[in-house]
Amino acid sequence: MRRIRLKVAYDGTSYHGWQIQKNQITIESKLNEAISDLLSTEISVIGASRTDAGVHSMGNVAVFDCESPIPAEKFAGAINARLPQDIRVLKSDEVDENWHPRKLGCRKTYEYRISTGKVQLPTKRLYSHFTYHSLNVTAMQKACDAFLGEHDFSAFCAAGSQAESMVRTIYELEVIPVSSILSDGSKTDGSAEKESTDYLLTEGDVIIRVTGNGFLYNMVRIIAGTLMDVGCGKKHPEDIPDVLKSLDRRKAGPTLPACGLMLIGYRYDCDF
Repeated sequence: MRRIRLKVAYDGTSYHGWQIQKNQITIESKLNEAISDLLSTEISVIGASRTDAGVHSMGNVAVFDCESPIPAEKFAGAINARLPQDIRVLKSDEVDENWHPRKLGCRKTYEYRISTGKVQLPTKRLYSHFTYHSLNVTAMQKACDAFLGEHDFSAFCAAGSQAESMVRTIYELEVIPVSSILSDGSKTDGSAEKESTDYLLTEGDVIIRVTGNGFLYNMVRIIAGTLMDVGCGKKHPEDIPDVLKSLDRRKAGPTLPACGLMLIGYRYDCDF
């Protein structure tokens, strides 16, 4: 028996999350269908992250077991030929039969995008949360420090979580103004051709990037909502330690919509 590992990217807009659910179309169900069709036997993948409905991914990880002689690196193309265009296997390889995507130490990174302005660009509506408010990025960046390290994140977990422990560790958390990305050279001559490549990056937008050893149900979206409250002046950076200590979900900010959330990927001890 062989264990094949997949790196999976997807646009989550049309799916009811990763995990198989009765009478719902999910990323996992589409992968199972495609691989089962390829191998002419029933296959069930094991995913590293059970992303919610509407959440996107640039690098979720999944494994499945089979006895097929197909070279490991060839699975990606063969599976993609059977998948809808909004799901793609970026890479496939073979791992030890005991390699499990949820039982190994790793660092997981998410990004949440907030777009601002007078009018929301239609091209961004599925991949960012829009607000009319201008955001105080300096205050948001200052608030990030309180989240770093190991904490009980009960105040940043939605009801319905099945986690045995609310303790998680955040290694990195930063608020990146898109203006700093654009000033680094993505727009140099103001030409229409150059600007057309930046339609998802607009002055005033921010990217919240967080890396941790794991996240609770809706945790990243609640952290993003709390930082957005700081950016709008509804909360202050100095409030965050007390919110954490309270363990009270009502003290934190709102759960922002799923469309702005992107699973960037995993860093395991071994390269992938």
